[in-house]
Amino acid sequence: MLDIQRKVAFLVRNLCHDKRKEVDERRKHKRFRVQNGAFAVLTAFSWPHSTQKLGQIIDIGMGGLAFSYIASEEPSNGSLELSIFLAENRFHLRNIPFKTISDVETKKVPFSSITMKRSGVQFGELTPNQISQLKYFISNHTIG
Repeated sequence: MLDIQRKVAFLVRNLCHDKRKEVDERRKHKRFRVQNGAFAVLTAFSWPHSTQKLGQIIDIGMGGLAFSYIASEEPSNGSLELSIFLAENRFHLRNIPFKTISDVETKKVPFSSITMKRSGVQFGELTPNQISQLKYFISNHTIG
């Protein structure tokens, strides 16, 4: 039985590694792991109120980012706005043009109805100021 578990674990690791490698090879820009305390906020504006997805950034590059967040039942309708900010700093990059590439469930929290999701976004055309701020963020708040 233990031998079968090892084989399954080996296959899962290799499949995940191959999938990650495939995604990395499709990207135009390298992704960097982000230091703790960096967050993304996706805000959907629709009359008469707005909804938000707030999550911790997992990785980021000049082409996009991935973040994890607690899933909600509310759909994201209306116009969308993406922002990046640091919890313990005055850094805040607003109004980032983007398109969502993936939004998948990653895990359920044990003994709870909470579900975590991972969202991957690709940046659209950034202004020169946004490019400068993004380069600063990558240089000063990422690992590797």
